[in-house]
Amino acid sequence: MTGRLMLLDTASLYFRAYFGVPESVKAPDGMPVNAVRGLLDFIDRLVKDHRPDALVACMDADWRPAWRVELIPSYKAHRVAEEREGGPDAEEVPDTLSPQVPVIEAVLDALGIARVGVAGYEADDVIGTFTARATGPVDIVTGDRDLFQLVDDARGVRVLYPVKGVGNPQIMDEAALREKYGVDGRGYVDLALLRGDPSDGLPGVPGVGEKTAAKLLDRFGDLAGIMAAVDDPASGLTPAQRRRLDESRPYVAVAPKVVRVASDVPLPEVDTTLPKAPRDPEMVEALGARWNLGGSLQRLLLTLEA
Repeated sequence: MTGRLMLLDTASLYFRAYFGVPESVKAPDGMPVNAVRGLLDFIDRLVKDHRPDALVACMDADWRPAWRVELIPSYKAHRVAEEREGGPDAEEVPDTLSPQVPVIEAVLDALGIARVGVAGYEADDVIGTFTARATGPVDIVTGDRDLFQLVDDARGVRVLYPVKGVGNPQIMDEAALREKYGVDGRGYVDLALLRGDPSDGLPGVPGVGEKTAAKLLDRFGDLAGIMAAVDDPASGLTPAQRRRLDESRPYVAVAPKVVRVASDVPLPEVDTTLPKAPRDPEMVEALGARWNLGGSLQRLLLTLEA
């Protein structure tokens, strides 16, 4: 695909829709459909504003991959609702959101919007692999800062980061990253792992917050340079920084693989072209009636046709 590709961090967006649209938006049977309708409204606005040639709704087939947990056991551990042998652990999700996810998937499939999740990988990894394979510009839509690592001006890769909604997202390119974090896309992985992220169960290096991490990276170039400075008495690290970084070597050794999104996910063959007409019009009509998708679905259909 050589045109503009838009990649949706779908769970990030439907969580945002769920909390942004009242639960009073319901299907005829009384089930809330606020996340479904909110996500359709998001996609409608994104397509109108950014006119992608291709679009993929990237899914979490495994929100907490075993290979990441093996390296850092605390990874997303606080969000586990139920441990399951032989399969992905169940994530803690609001009771009224879980039933809406299959509806979202069914509607996207009926519309013909590509929906991709790969066993053993998170949506971030699917996004990373599509981005690596893209030959044209890429817009990544997510509320997850981890994906800032993919920003690359030379390749036209940017992140649309919703602040209050998708209608006025923060455009994260390399200039925006440097202004806010003092690093470019490639440096963001090092910043993120040094800083840590409680929401993902990443401990980080004690005493090294975002500003300190940015200063260390500016001074020593990258994570390898910082760790080399630990062994250099003349590097100028404070005694506390040297001690904390030295004690954090086991974490620093494995964290890059956990924080860095994969770029080699075995993606299925899929047509990513943004559809102009629904793949299954009868199913779209049936789903719209069954779940009271009303104006949200109709507006998106008109936008796709245009």
